[in-house]
Amino acid sequence: MAVDDDIRILSGVSLFSELANEHLRLLAFGSENVSCPSGTILYRQGDPADGAYVVVKGRVVLFRERDGESEDLATLDAGTLLGEMALIADTRRMTHARADTQTELLRVNRKLFRRVLEEYPELAAKLHQRISRDLQDLLARITALGPRFG
Repeated sequence: MAVDDDIRILSGVSLFSELANEHLRLLAFGSENVSCPSGTILYRQGDPADGAYVVVKGRVVLFRERDGESEDLATLDAGTLLGEMALIADTRRMTHARADTQTELLRVNRKLFRRVLEEYPELAAKLHQRISRDLQDLLARITALGPRFG
């Protein structure tokens, strides 16, 4: 895939939507194109997470295994970022991920993402604001659900 195509794909991802073209170009140059046939396991729950994936084409299923049975949690289509936390923090995968169809992905590793943030501190500040807003929204939704479980 051409770098301009990768830039276009990255710009459509919520986390990267506020990045300037030069930032997206750096991410695109350093990202890895991954092609997976249907059924390929991208990662397993508990694996160390050192990067995120953007679904370019195809579908990815997030699932968990309990008592030997697979439980699908979500299906992710083109334009979706999976493993976002791995770009920011040293973490482990919370689910399994499997290509549901022939799937094309862009893999962005944490080291590259952090390097871009270090080189552009104003970008890091914007990202911090976005994450803070997202956490506040999440807390508000959890608080609203509280009475249902009380």
